[in-house]
Amino acid sequence: MNTSPILLTSEQDHVGIVTLNLAHKRNALNEEAIAAIDHYFSHIPSHIRAIVLKAEGDHFCAGLDLKEHHDKERSGVEFMRVCQGWHRAFDKIQHGGIPVVACLQGAVVGGGLELASAAHVRVADSGTFFALPEGTRGIFTGGGATVRTARIISAPRMVEMMLTGRVVQAQEGLQLGLAHYVCDTAKGDTPAPELALSLAHKIASNAALSNYAIVTAISRIADMSATDGLYTEGLVMAMIQQGHDVQQRLGEFVQKKAHKVMPGQAS
Repeated sequence: MNTSPILLTSEQDHVGIVTLNLAHKRNALNEEAIAAIDHYFSHIPSHIRAIVLKAEGDHFCAGLDLKEHHDKERSGVEFMRVCQGWHRAFDKIQHGGIPVVACLQGAVVGGGLELASAAHVRVADSGTFFALPEGTRGIFTGGGATVRTARIISAPRMVEMMLTGRVVQAQEGLQLGLAHYVCDTAKGDTPAPELALSLAHKIASNAALSNYAIVTAISRIADMSATDGLYTEGLVMAMIQQGHDVQQRLGEFVQKKAHKVMPGQAS
């Protein structure tokens, strides 16, 4: 698999594992890193059914590589193109049809939060923290936070985070929806990397067509009017009904071979 110094990739059965490898700069994203992310998510192997996105070191991602940004002294047009590159890469994560589980630790800041927001499931270590410090840096978000992150936490909350630059700790991030799971190993929780991988394997066992619809349709339907959304939901369900394993999975339920959904149990 790819052994780029910036992005490491490997596989475990039908799960792809993508690892940011810029720990010496807290995995801050430069142009080369964005290009590597874009390339991987544009060429996902056909047998991959779910992906874990994680990072080496103590921090998931500290955002935009501000040193590169400072040194290049980009013009407005040049940085607009940089932003569009981030948008393309992160759109491929969110809308590429393969579920992505992000494993978070340490800083998930600025562009790092934009990257995490593109993932479908976010598993955080208890030491994870979130921030949007662009206001204190004299810049603005450019990697999609006004679309993705604001829809997770609401636009007013994003405004407050950007104006004050405050740090949101893991548990508050869980309440806001920035994380779906927080793992505290001191309390006996499964470590975040193990849980993220376990969830990815579970997701990979779902019907591929259902997974595709879940990660491509729901966010788009949320952009529609209620009437258009309901119509589109029906169309998507009709498409899923054509899946080759639908009857098999429904048959397992009818024959009482499938798991039952019970409180306090993983489905």
